[in-house]
Amino acid sequence: MTTEAPPHRRFSAVDSALTDLGRGVEIWGRTSLPARKLLLARVHALTALYAHDWVQAASEFKELEPDTPPTGEEWLTGPYALLNGLAALIDTFRTLQRGGSPVDGHTFGTAPGGRTTVRVLPHDPVDRVILNGYTADVWMPPGVTAETVKALAGRAQRETGRTAGIGAVLGAGNVTSIPVLDALHELFSANRVVLVKLNPVTDRLLGVFQAIFRPLTEHGVMRIVTGGAEVGGYLVHHPEVAHVHITGSAQTHDAIVFGPGPQGAERKQAGTPLLTKPISSELGGVAPAIVLPGRWSKADLRFQAENLISQRLHNNGYNCVATQVVVISSDWSQKHQFLDELRGALARAPRRPAYYPGSDERLKALQAALPRAEKLPGGRVLAGPIDGSVSSSERDYLFNTEVFGPGLGVMTLSGLGADYLAAAVTLANDSISGSLGAHLIAHPATLRSLGSEFENQIARMGYGCIGVNVWIGLGFALPGVPWGAYPGNRPSDVGSGIGTVHNALLLDGPERTVIRGPFRPAPRSLLAGELSLAPPRPPWFVTHRTAHRTGAALTAFAAKPSWNRLPRILAAALRG
Repeated sequence: MTTEAPPHRRFSAVDSALTDLGRGVEIWGRTSLPARKLLLARVHALTALYAHDWVQAASEFKELEPDTPPTGEEWLTGPYALLNGLAALIDTFRTLQRGGSPVDGHTFGTAPGGRTTVRVLPHDPVDRVILNGYTADVWMPPGVTAETVKALAGRAQRETGRTAGIGAVLGAGNVTSIPVLDALHELFSANRVVLVKLNPVTDRLLGVFQAIFRPLTEHGVMRIVTGGAEVGGYLVHHPEVAHVHITGSAQTHDAIVFGPGPQGAERKQAGTPLLTKPISSELGGVAPAIVLPGRWSKADLRFQAENLISQRLHNNGYNCVATQVVVISSDWSQKHQFLDELRGALARAPRRPAYYPGSDERLKALQAALPRAEKLPGGRVLAGPIDGSVSSSERDYLFNTEVFGPGLGVMTLSGLGADYLAAAVTLANDSISGSLGAHLIAHPATLRSLGSEFENQIARMGYGCIGVNVWIGLGFALPGVPWGAYPGNRPSDVGSGIGTVHNALLLDGPERTVIRGPFRPAPRSLLAGELSLAPPRPPWFVTHRTAHRTGAALTAFAAKPSWNRLPRILAAALRG
């Protein structure tokens, strides 16, 4: 027989951590820019030292065989993402220390609607090698000038001696770098000391994170605890906590802010939250991918099918930006060819364990809601193509329920050219839940034919990150990309969340990021004198055969950049 520990013992770790951080608030206020930069550098060195342990621990709880291609995901979304984020913040603090703006040296541009853009990729020669052919631009809201962007970037960090109290981070259980990247945002962007509660799924990483972040915990400005929902509830409502950040679902957010069950729903309706302190969040949603019709080769069809199923099956679908609805034209002459390739790619993709709680139940619910959905090998489900003959309840389920697992839907929409694109954007904006990310797949010839109308439609899309021929999961790993939902959500209607994280350039009030990639990458000839690491398959594709070696090589490079390390990355990537 077991008895539940009394409250004072169950929450003692939280109380102790908050007591320590109460003293840490004053310490952080006195910590100078050079000292903050040094702390970041020490964490960077420890991340490199413990990177292998991190990947090993993540692979164990995700039930991945060691040193196999799926572990490449753990390298890229774990230590590699953190190393990049730390390096970018170090650069930012180096610039602030000498009196500059974090955006110094970045290229500014314009976008429809009087918007200023900041190019965050590529930024240096290494970017042009490792991600050759890819770009990322942060769009600021209409009317914000380049001069204003420069003046406001990093402003809070220039005002030394001020802190914003204690922040609480409720970590995610799917992508292992999420909680620690969120912690860096709290400390170095929001100027709050931080208590991180890990998701129980990732508790096995506690020792690794404690080792990596020892410089910050010894400095008294960061603590890490474990525990379930009850501990999380105690933490966020604790009077010493000034701000809360969560990663999860809108349902989790509402349970925290308004309380669970019917009473919580009543409070939400009445606008009387239980949690009245500020809260920011990243909550996912149903991510769409709009495929623009064009004349594609057989290789194009196969590559883009792999592109889309990788967007769905990366991390077995347990990603907040995993594409769930593929929109295609019913009038596209190659529609059936593309659907055949998509179905085949889903069936052939390497099998993955369903490690995330509730995965099987969510897929069963998808099949129950859409009876014509097709069960494919490896536990995958393909729903569609959905057209006018499908009931509104089936369509609404696919559009409004985040499956969070290996289930993919296809929606057909009539039209071609600019009319089809406009209708698809309207569908995504008005009918599909969420505003974290969306994708557009278009052949270069199609982009040329659309001209400026393509950019106008991007401007219409209400999403925080938009990928053109590339999965926006790349944006998560780019430290200069502000990561979060499209602005405008509020606690009573939270959608995909409030605010942004990452944002290593410390941009003030960004609107969205647009990432673009090649329609079908191919390595350029070294004999032509152009070094490129763009392999036939990007390393985040689930079909990449050497993703584990590529991820490890990229992590080693991020730990200690050197041109001598690039051939190893090239050799691994090109074998994929």
